[in-house]
Amino acid sequence: MSWQNIGIVPALNQEGELLCPGFIDLHVHAPQYSYTGTATDRPVMEWLNTYAFPRETAHSDSDAATKEYMKLCNRLVAHGTTTVLIFGTIYKEACQRLALCLQAQGLRGFVGKVCMDRQSPDGYSETTADSLADTEAFIKWVQQLQDDKIHAVVTPRFVPTCTPELLQGLGQLAAQFGTPIQSHISESFDEVEYSNALHPDNAGGDTALFDKAGLLRQRAVMAHGTCLTDPELKVLGQRGTALAHCPLSNFFFGDRVLHVRHAMRQGVKVGLGTDVAGGYSPSMLNAMRSCVIASRGLCMSHYATDAPQSQTPAPPQTDPTPTRQNLKGAATVASADPGNSFCIPAPESRKEVQAANLLDWKGAFWLATVGGAQALGLEKTCGTLEVGKSFDALRVDTRNAAAFDVFPADTPMDIFQKFVNLGDDRNIKAVWVGGKLVHHKAS
Repeated sequence: MSWQNIGIVPALNQEGELLCPGFIDLHVHAPQYSYTGTATDRPVMEWLNTYAFPRETAHSDSDAATKEYMKLCNRLVAHGTTTVLIFGTIYKEACQRLALCLQAQGLRGFVGKVCMDRQSPDGYSETTADSLADTEAFIKWVQQLQDDKIHAVVTPRFVPTCTPELLQGLGQLAAQFGTPIQSHISESFDEVEYSNALHPDNAGGDTALFDKAGLLRQRAVMAHGTCLTDPELKVLGQRGTALAHCPLSNFFFGDRVLHVRHAMRQGVKVGLGTDVAGGYSPSMLNAMRSCVIASRGLCMSHYATDAPQSQTPAPPQTDPTPTRQNLKGAATVASADPGNSFCIPAPESRKEVQAANLLDWKGAFWLATVGGAQALGLEKTCGTLEVGKSFDALRVDTRNAAAFDVFPADTPMDIFQKFVNLGDDRNIKAVWVGGKLVHHKAS
């Protein structure tokens, strides 16, 4: 199933309610939740040292961490998230508390104890041996819960904070226990520069280092990937590794827009993530909207670089109306100020760019449901509402919520589109995971 042929058939009852699949969030940092909505002012490597690492260090206090984790779980489910792939900290006990909080909320949770044995702050780092031992212990502890909705995830933070020896050991643990894997990959200019400086003899970027360690495989999910090259994307596709597209945080930290459809054409599975707290909203609906906007921005960047350009500056003109060469050429808008001159790509060119790059609201919804399920190997379990699958679902009220208005001429598809584009947690009246009601609001 691909997003182009997704079958959305909204059916409303007499009260204006509908059911839709629960959302699958492929990238959340639980210990960063307390500063969600702030801290969007620095490049990612500086951001980590200023905000993320100090906050994560505070989670050595497991009791304090638990209070924050419960608030996060409540917030996620209220926004319609039914499955989450989530980073904890380097602290094993706090990660156990996170797993228990997800379990208590009834969410389908994939939890990772973060691993980092170099280039880390004093007081928030591990030895290679301790990181591997605690990861193995955490995996075994989660398995003893015997809860098919809670899973341990092998979690190297990213290349800059993990030695090759740690990556190799984590790859072996993932193979031994059959766990999913999560990390960050080629996520920004400064991260790529940092990784290259640490590995000057490595020509294949983060991808080659992860691949050598056996960390690229089915049910491995790498966040961001905005700076991946085509050869790297092909490796991910060949290995069955997925990307967690985090469009909101990419706007602040990623330096580039992830070309989702190009990645998918390379065989890469792609789902959607909020990236709390690099992404300032825990809402997957907001992630969907950011995804659509990002694809529009990608089209605009192609218009700017792909349109035929005049070899000489166009002369000034007093009439602001564009001069059109012909329907197949490019129109030029000229100005006395060279900075205000630009070319308008021909209609055929614009259509080609959009056909190759654009994601609409249906595509974004697909990423937030089916795409996430495929990334985690859950496509036979959830992501759609079908007979034989787990009932991971939302009851959406479209008539009595404050987020948007419905009019007599609106079709069921119009109303569902309004929910995706305008709705929020006020519209989500009930949430089920595995057929169990895990969240309910009185009407």
